Amino acid sequence: MPEELLTLDAALSDEAVLSTYRRMFAALARDSGAVVDDPALVDIAETLFAAFAEAGEEWLTHEQMRAVCRAYPSEQFENRLRVLRSLGAIREVFPKPNQLRYRASFTSVVGLMFIRRMMDDGGQSEMHRLLALEDLNVADPRTTMEEARQSAANLTRAFRLWALELITLTTGTIEELREQAPKLWGTEEIAQRAQGLHGTILTRWPALDRVCTELRAAIYSYSDASRRAAGRLADSAGTTRNLTLLPTETWRTFAQTASRSALAGVLDGFVFDAPAPWHDPAAIARAVDEAPRPAPAQPTPPRSALPDPGPSSDLADPPGNERLITLAETLLGSSPKVALADVIGADWPSVRRLLADLTTIDLRPELPYRLVWTDTLSVRPEGEPTWLSHGFLEREAS
Repeated sequence: MPEELLTLDAALSDEAVLSTYRRMFAALARDSGAVVDDPALVDIAETLFAAFAEAGEEWLTHEQMRAVCRAYPSEQFENRLRVLRSLGAIREVFPKPNQLRYRASFTSVVGLMFIRRMMDDGGQSEMHRLLALEDLNVADPRTTMEEARQSAANLTRAFRLWALELITLTTGTIEELREQAPKLWGTEEIAQRAQGLHGTILTRWPALDRVCTELRAAIYSYSDASRRAAGRLADSAGTTRNLTLLPTETWRTFAQTASRSALAGVLDGFVFDAPAPWHDPAAIARAVDEAPRPAPAQPTPPRSALPDPGPSSDLADPPGNERLITLAETLLGSSPKVALADVIGADWPSVRRLLADLTTIDLRPELPYRLVWTDTLSVRPEGEPTWLSHGFLEREAS
């Protein structure tokens, strides 16, 4: 497949995907390189899992898996298949020698579904599911007080961490707050569910009052932080007219289901400037060319009554030429030209002074040296400077 040009939006989207994967599996990673660094590797896994689901009891051979993933390079596919097999996401149908057919792990498929939900709303849906499940558990007559204590402690820890993250977003940049806006959806419902769970635990086990107090404080802290973050987000949206803070589906549903008065109320308080009249660009250019331009009266500059001896002989050789010639000859040596990448060092202040002197040499026509730049640009993320344009210092032929 021909490689497509990577746009800035695509790069940001890929980085958002990878950041979610890194946060999800940071607690299980052996080192910092344990999570994939290319979203295409996850796409290969999802493509394989979809193919296994369609294959059913026929399962898949190695050749069939490669045919399904033919859109990806062979080396990338083989490396990904090796990792999936070593971790048990894909395994042999029967553990016997010369096994040719493979099956997919149900756990890995469910894990990818869970990650996709985390990426969609930042964990909101998972928090709703967790609260609903915990509510059922504490209402179960078989649940013990120790299990209820552990459930309350886990929720307290989750709400405290969530509140701290929202506080950080409230005091951070507005761009980061807009990016994490899905974490503010449905906060009131989450807080109400958590308070209901707290009431159930405290009613059934009054001895857990201390644990319930900590849970209640964490819930209130989360509610306050979410309201402050939502308020700042609303203020920013009103100032910038930013209509992208809600997902596209929300706006589409509102436009399809809202009444005429509700649709008109969206723009209450907005003031729009009248549209500017349309002028043909050719007419504007012609009008500018034909407009009269009165010549301003310029007074004659005063002249000295003393005789003018003409230019001084000291100006024949501008100051500093001797130093610039010495610098150029030192860099060139006996060669007619030298690459700038070979003469600059790693000390950026020295490199700046050298480039300034070489530019001065090139701008002085009386000196027999010229700078020639190419279209090549080298990017060095770990170096200083981080990018380098290729050029040459040449000695003009006499």
